[in-house]
Amino acid sequence: MSVKVIKKGWLSKVEHLPSPHFEKRDDNQSIELLVIHNISLPPGKFGGPHISNLFLGTLDKDADPFFEEIYQLRVSAHCLIRRDGHVIQYVSFDDKAWHAGVSCFNGQEKCNDFSIGIELEGTDNIPYTDEQYQRLAQVTKLIKQYYPNINDNITGHSDIAPGRKTDPGESFEWDRYKNLLNNRE
Repeated sequence: MSVKVIKKGWLSKVEHLPSPHFEKRDDNQSIELLVIHNISLPPGKFGGPHISNLFLGTLDKDADPFFEEIYQLRVSAHCLIRRDGHVIQYVSFDDKAWHAGVSCFNGQEKCNDFSIGIELEGTDNIPYTDEQYQRLAQVTKLIKQYYPNINDNITGHSDIAPGRKTDPGESFEWDRYKNLLNNRE
């Protein structure tokens, strides 16, 4: 059994904005990895529609000088967790979001094929919020319930794309997150 989308009955504050940037997973491909990322657009600024616009392919290149470099990217994530804990889901968990890029986990390349990608609104060096940690733990528990092959295969983007990516960064408190997953906080 799988869960395509987070339903509001399972988790409050869920918004669904379907991204065109995804593809179907191979029928025989199991989901075995959860990748945690961060994103802010423009870099270091929070709030606003820009992250969603990027994932939906509607980012206005004239809204900020930085967007001229990225507005044509075809990227997505399964979910974004905003600073206030609000969750936006862009891609069904059963489908392949385009979040990992060139990547490798335990010798297996192309992590998009077998992973779920969760973005936290943030940067490598600004602390994440309590609401984000709480919501990330809730979403992770739900995902693991339906995709048990993930088990403890949870990592950062920096770990599957070293030298190319640095997120979720030094500000992400792995121990705090793991304690929440194990109901120790």
